[in-house]
Formats: sequence, C-alpha cells, structure tokens
Amino acid sequence: MITNGMAGNRRIKVLIVDDSPVAVEVLKRIFSSSDEIEVVGTARHGKEGLEMIPRLKPNVVCTDLHMPQMNGLEFVKEIMARHPLPILVISVSVSKGDDDNVFQLLEAGAIDVFPKPEGIMLGQSARFSADLIAKIKVLSGVVPFRKAKRQGVATPVGIAPIPKPCADIDDARPTIEKLTRRLKMIVIGASTGGPQALETILKALPADFSIPIVCVQHISEGFMVSLVDWLKGRCKLKVAIARNNERPVPGNIYFAADDRHLKINGNGAFILSNEAPEGSHKPSITVTMASFAEHYGGGVLGVLLTGMGRDGAEGLLCISQAGGATVAQDEDSCIVFGMPDQAIKLGAAKYVLDINQIGRFLLKVECIEKNSVG
Repeated sequence: MITNGMAGNRRIKVLIVDDSPVAVEVLKRIFSSSDEIEVVGTARHGKEGLEMIPRLKPNVVCTDLHMPQMNGLEFVKEIMARHPLPILVISVSVSKGDDDNVFQLLEAGAIDVFPKPEGIMLGQSARFSADLIAKIKVLSGVVPFRKAKRQGVATPVGIAPIPKPCADIDDARPTIEKLTRRLKMIVIGASTGGPQALETILKALPADFSIPIVCVQHISEGFMVSLVDWLKGRCKLKVAIARNNERPVPGNIYFAADDRHLKINGNGAFILSNEAPEGSHKPSITVTMASFAEHYGGGVLGVLLTGMGRDGAEGLLCISQAGGATVAQDEDSCIVFGMPDQAIKLGAAKYVLDINQIGRFLLKVECIEKNSVG
C-alpha cells in the first residue's frame, strides 16, 4: 500500500540499472530536472545493482530488462527477496518482443512499467519527462512486501458480508440478489499495481463466465497491447482490446484502448471516444463507468482497484446511484490505495474486499444471477 510519501523534504533517491550508456544519460538528465529527485547511482547489470543497494539505500530502482551477468527478471526477484523496494521497469518498445518479459517482471514484484528512451532527443520531450518524474514520485511512496500479502477478511460497508459459496445459494441470495438480478456488465478500473491485481481476479474466472467484463487500466502508452497479450495466456476467458461499434458478449474481457475513452451507445455498442482527457486520464475509468451506468442502470457491477489519485471514484458512485453493485479493493492488498480510498470516502463502495476475494465474489454474483428467478 502507499504511504504519505517521503518524510519532510528529503529528495527521492533513485538507482538506475541499465547497460545502455545512452539510456542512462537520458534518464539522469530527466531526473536532474526535478528538485525532488536525486540519482544516487548507476549500475550496468543486476549483480552490480544488488551490491549498491545496501550502501546507497535508494527509494526507487529503475531497471532495464536485458542486461549481462544478471538480467532484469533475476534482479527484481533478488531485490524483493533481499531488499524489498519499489521497482520501475523501463523497457524499450514492446514491439521488439519484450512484452512478456515486462509482465513477468511485474509478477516478480516490480510495481510499474515505462517506455525506455530510444535516443537523447526523446529525453527532451516535456511530456515524457513529466510523466516519468510523476511516476517516480508515486513509486517513492509505495511500501513493497517481501512476501505475498495475506488474504484478508472482507469488509462490508453498510450491507451484509460476502455471499457464501454457491452450494448455499439460498442462504446467500438475500445478500446481493437485488444487486444482481439485472446484471448485464462488469466494469473494472485500475492504475498503479493494476496488471497484477487484474491477473489475480481474471484468472479465477471460468471460460463459461456469463457476464461480459470491461477493464480500464492506466498504463504507459504502448503497453496496452502487450498487457492484453500477457493476460490472454493467463485467463480462460477471451481477452481483447475493445473495437469501435463492437457489441460486448459473454465470455469476453474487453480493455479500453490507448488514448481513447471507452463508452457505450444507446444500441449497446462500444464507442472509442477521442474526447478530452478526464482528470488527465484518457482512457478514464470514471468516463467508462458513468457511460455504462447510464446505459445499463442497475445492471452494472463496478470494481475499483489499486491506483493513485481519484479516477474511478465518481464513476463508481454513478454505478451505485444507478442501483448497481460496487466493490473497492481494500487498503492492505493495494499497491496504491488512492482510487479505492476516494471511492470509499464518497460512499460509492458497497463492498470493500481483499484482491484475492474479488474473483470469488464475482463468481458468487454470477452464480446468484444464473439461479435468480424472474
């Protein structure tokens, strides 16, 4: 989960691990433009980086994928075993075949991904530099865990606890029957830490899961296709990027595309909107949730996962006010508790659940939906 950031006015200490001198210089130049960040060291490979961590005590580690002696994946595993730290994977274009490796690094404990500079000129992009600096600031407040987090207990907010297994469906029915009797769509939003959280939820669902799922994930531009490809190998359901005018069908998980809001029109077909960003986000979780709540009313179940800021909080509230079911990830299992926390404070979350429970919750909801009468 996230803390309140660096204590006092201390600078964020960053260790760069990359065997490309050009990439290192670009990153150093970008970080030096911020008064809040200090590059305390650079290493050519993971082995050298590991030796530097105890002495330099960085707050954030930035690592490449392919390096001599110890590659990025081995490096991340060793960091998380010896010196748990927030790790940012800085990767070259995913078109070069590194996409699966990037997400293996996230599985191993890295927090987020960012496109790797491919030349000095790219480091002169104001937007690129600002986005990278913002990413470092977010990661500097993350407290990683050496071991997998425990499975917590569901924390109901205002209504009954998580339903019992489907074997006891008659007992479970009163808990969420009213929330699911018209269920047509599940909408999930996530940001920092989202790929790992989404994998945990989606891989728990069977191939015959009968409710379409829409996901909005904040991720650096260029990584969405590789995220979808990575999840395809881990989910029983079909996973794809939503297409304009496509109608959602059961057995499918649809992701919002890069740099487009995902909405739904009056005929029940997807709209890939090029409208302005909402709260700096495009795609925006709130835009998607609000659109689906308007179309389906109480037939939407919204889930808001780990992430910085407040995108999705108002969207979850829209679903709740329309009569739909709403779930926020709990603090203990979040990488960053910002978005779920904002939703909870708005009163938008009817359930607050550990990440390991959300997939099971969706299964129970679907089971009740299938067995509902009328």
